[in-house]
Amino acid sequence: MPDVVFSHDPSKPMAQQAVPGHNRFHPEVPAAASVRPGQEFRIECREWTDGQIGNNDSANDVRDVDLNRCHMLSGPVRVEGVEPGDLLIVDILDLGPIPQEKGPVCGQGWGYSGIFAKVNGGGFLTDYYPDAYKAIWDFHGQAATSRHVPGVEYTGITHPGLMGVAPSHGLLDTWNRREQALIDTDPERVPPLALPPLVDQTLAGNADGDLLARIAASGARTVPPRENGGNHDIKNFTRGSRIFYPVHVPGALLSVGDLHFSQGDGEINFCGAIEMGGFIDLRVDVIKNGMETYGVHRNPVFQPGRVAPLYSEFLTFIGISVDHRDNTNLYMDATEAYRNACLNAIEYLKKWGYTGEQAYLILGTSPIEGRIGGVVDIPNACCALYLPTEIFADDIRPGKAGPEHKDRGQVAVTS
Repeated sequence: MPDVVFSHDPSKPMAQQAVPGHNRFHPEVPAAASVRPGQEFRIECREWTDGQIGNNDSANDVRDVDLNRCHMLSGPVRVEGVEPGDLLIVDILDLGPIPQEKGPVCGQGWGYSGIFAKVNGGGFLTDYYPDAYKAIWDFHGQAATSRHVPGVEYTGITHPGLMGVAPSHGLLDTWNRREQALIDTDPERVPPLALPPLVDQTLAGNADGDLLARIAASGARTVPPRENGGNHDIKNFTRGSRIFYPVHVPGALLSVGDLHFSQGDGEINFCGAIEMGGFIDLRVDVIKNGMETYGVHRNPVFQPGRVAPLYSEFLTFIGISVDHRDNTNLYMDATEAYRNACLNAIEYLKKWGYTGEQAYLILGTSPIEGRIGGVVDIPNACCALYLPTEIFADDIRPGKAGPEHKDRGQVAVTS
């Protein structure tokens, strides 16, 4: 087994770990460990909400999640000899739930997915599903099933939802200025347009005193992806993937967390993947002056691994950039087109007895493929959602006999 450079005691929150992680991006978060180019190592990760979600049949915990604490990241890990302007090479060697453990902590044989309430983050379809819901998923090797969503079983494509390097002070200032400018266009919006720096619940490793105050005052919240990587939620960041990160600070300061057992393209529920605590094994290397050599300045580049569920039969749903609630045509809006593809798939699955919430969670957690069909044919962008039919116990393809409607219960709801 690779050397464990960041360990995790599942019974304790991140702030009480022997070496705490962090939940803000900032160039001054102290390194938790140091590795060499070419070294293979293991990082252990907490589930992203730091244990706020339980294995139960109520969605109250999803409704009441304190997002100020999230995401809990393991690291940062300093890579010796790496300097600004380099490209950091990160190979994902292996990852999974907490090994050989069953218990009450997410990742100990189970994970969860949730639809967040509109007032607390929301999701891709928050105007249609504004309340909080939850499903618990049990792990069976590579597969996952749920008592809250019967009749489906997925082969997981495990991946880190969030991995990235530290920003420079200049890059951090750029983030904070542009995101505040976006917030200022509609400061009362629910959910908000962006999340500015927030002192409350800031964790910055072993930083304290003036250093902690400085990090808390300007540290970037970890919800969106940015130029440093961050919360990409790309399901193909799996075993065998190689990522090239532009380096902005000495040592790169690599952090990782938000591990997922399975997810569809878009993670549309916001907490849409099957979330878990667990481990990830990495190898790092460096391309000196790689940012200029390869023209990689603004975002990472990655090579997907060769690991993926071998589904070969799909039912595909199409959407266009029209808000059908009031028949408003949006110009070449791929987001609206993909939203409509999702809504069309949900309406179809409801004919088979799934509730809208169950169908919504299926699309968030199963390995769906989201694709852009066209963004040139004015005025309508066209997007498609490929739903693997083999994940269902029933044959859900259209036929002359019509859909077989079954009582499939409901996901966990709030009281």
